[in-house]
Amino acid sequence: MKKLILGLSAICLISFTSCKENAAKKIDEDNLAQAAERDAVASKFPVIEFDKTEHDFGEIEAKTPVETVFSYKNTGEAPLVITDIKSSCGCTVPKDWSREPLAPGDTGQFTVKFNGSGTNKVSKTVTVTANTEKGTETVRITAFVKPDPNKTTATAVQKN
Repeated sequence: MKKLILGLSAICLISFTSCKENAAKKIDEDNLAQAAERDAVASKFPVIEFDKTEHDFGEIEAKTPVETVFSYKNTGEAPLVITDIKSSCGCTVPKDWSREPLAPGDTGQFTVKFNGSGTNKVSKTVTVTANTEKGTETVRITAFVKPDPNKTTATAVQKN
């Protein structure tokens, strides 16, 4: 048994020491330079900066459509690509944004249309999906929706 263990130990020792080639010598310097350049570029993100992050329409009549424009600027070091803009409900519709890359320093805009639904203080969130570091940015619209005067009169007539 001792001879078997001694023999296996000798075989293991020979196999571990037979590879004298250093792994560091196998690294290709060109690949290392390309990887460093790629990693440096990958850490640069576009930054979207809005002229305003909230718009208040004030008091509006119920069912009265209103719209506003949100302007933004790419203040980052890489091209900005907006892939989607969605609202928190169907009564708010974002539209007219560019799907083309926006170079650093350039500006863009999109329109948000609100159809005036709801009552009293209404707040809606619009989410911008882009290639920023966070991946999503948000803006908000608010309004105070006054009741529809025609609807109130019709209800009062029915009660009499």
